[in-house]
This record gives sequence, structure tokens and C-alpha cells, in this order.
Amino acid sequence: MTKEQPDTEFFSRLLPDYLAALLVERGLAEHTLAAYRSDLRRFGIWLAREGTRARQCERADLRRYLSALRGQGLSARSAARALAALRGLFRYLLERGETKQDPTLELETPKLMRALPHFLSAAEIEALLAAPDTTTVLGVRDRAMIETMYASGVRVSELVSLKASHLHLDPGFVRVWGKGSKERIIPVGSEAREWLARYLEEVRPKLDTRRAEALFLSIRGEGMTRQRFWLMIKEYGRKAGITTHLSPHVLRHSFATHLLEHGADLRAVQAMLGHADISTTEIYTHITRERLRQLYDAKHPRA
Repeated sequence: MTKEQPDTEFFSRLLPDYLAALLVERGLAEHTLAAYRSDLRRFGIWLAREGTRARQCERADLRRYLSALRGQGLSARSAARALAALRGLFRYLLERGETKQDPTLELETPKLMRALPHFLSAAEIEALLAAPDTTTVLGVRDRAMIETMYASGVRVSELVSLKASHLHLDPGFVRVWGKGSKERIIPVGSEAREWLARYLEEVRPKLDTRRAEALFLSIRGEGMTRQRFWLMIKEYGRKAGITTHLSPHVLRHSFATHLLEHGADLRAVQAMLGHADISTTEIYTHITRERLRQLYDAKHPRA
């Protein structure tokens, strides 16, 4: 193996086998698989340049690799993701007897400064919801989509993947399939239910020219895309006078933050968001604590 040649075994067998296992056994989404593939291909190229094979890797090799990534200007978050990909790969190799040890053990994850999620105020949410022209067919659809996202906290990919059969307006909930194809049931409030009912009765039959399964349809009768919804949110944000950063994920952050501010249980919010780890949801408690601190400082006479 020359210095610049990739490790043939790594690229021809180990990496494809591992990615296939991720797809079959864990049901990862395609964009998640693409991230693993990209991170591990970069690792394979580094191995070749170092004249080392994956099955012979030791902890010191991985420390040098991670150090090289940071030296190239990779952020702590990206380096942490690269290490997560390596942990999964070497765990897989160990379980299948391809290696005798896991060199990722005791490797420290690069420390991250967790940025607090940005969210909209209640007034900004009201302005955004009022932005679509609901005297038009597409305005009713758009209002129903924004109401649904804010009422349920679903990811944009989950929103555009909804089918009409996933919606249960009478009891008031929606069935969602999130990461890893895990199903969760999320309650939907009365305002969102009213707009969804209007959309289903007045609008969707006019858009459904292709007998599509998707709940939310484009003017061409096809399912809405993530990109189109993102552009739609940006457009309505400008119309509503929202000058801060706005994206579909900001609506998800707003959903979680507003629930916790009004006394919702953290575990319930975790379940509705579809977070596998409670620590992911706990970031929203930092927001509510910070808001309470600001309120105290502004209102208490001896703050």
C-alpha cells in the first residue's frame, strides 16, 4: 500500500458493510447515513496517508487523527460527530471479530459550547400565523402547515411526510414517524385542528389532482418539500415583520420553549419532540431559566 492510496479493504469491504448494517439494523435516514459516509471516508483517506489499516488502529492513532482534524480548522462540533462515527465503526468491527480492541474507548469527546436554541415570542408566533392570506387556497394550506408545526413541534421532514391517514382530528392527535422510523403520537390543539379541518374540506380536494398520499400538497398536486416549506416560512416571516433568524426548526424550538414556560413536564416534551436522550431536551430548560432571570432583573426592586 503506497502512502497516497486508500486502504483497499476499508473502502471495498469494511465501510460498505458497516453502512449497510446501519441502514438495515438501525434504520437511519439517508442524510444521516451520508454524514457517516463522509466522515468515515475522510478517516479512510487519512489512514492511507498514514500507512495504517483500520483493523490495526490504536488509541494514539485516533488521537492524532482528531488532532489533525482540529488543525484543519474543523469545529469542535464536527470533530465530535467524526468521533461518534468512529465509535460506531469500531464497535461494529469488534462485535464481528474484525479487531481485538476498541481504540475509541476512553477517548474524550471534544467539548462543545451548546448554543441556546433561538425561538420566537408569542407575539411573533401570532404575527407569523396571521401572515398567510387565508382567502386563497394556498393561504389556507400554508396556515394549516404552520399551525400544525407550531402545535406539534414536528421536524420539517416529518411535517412534509405526513399522510392524511396519520391525522386524527376527532381525538386531536397526529401520528409521526421520526428518526429511526420510531412512531410517536402528538396531541394537536384546537386552533390547529380547525385549520386542518378547513384545509381538508376546502383546499386539499382542489389540489389533489394526482391522488397523492401526502397530507400537504403543492399547486401541482405533489407532496410539499422541505425546501419549499423553508422558503415559505422565510417569506411569511418577512411579511410578519420578524427580523431575527427564522427557519422551520425555530418553530420547533418555539413549541418546546413555550410549553416549558407554561409548566409542561420535561419528559412529556421529550416524548413529543422525539428526543432519544433527555439531555437533548434539557437545553430548553436553560432558556426558561434565563428568561426568568431576565424577568427578575427587570422587575424586582432589589435585583
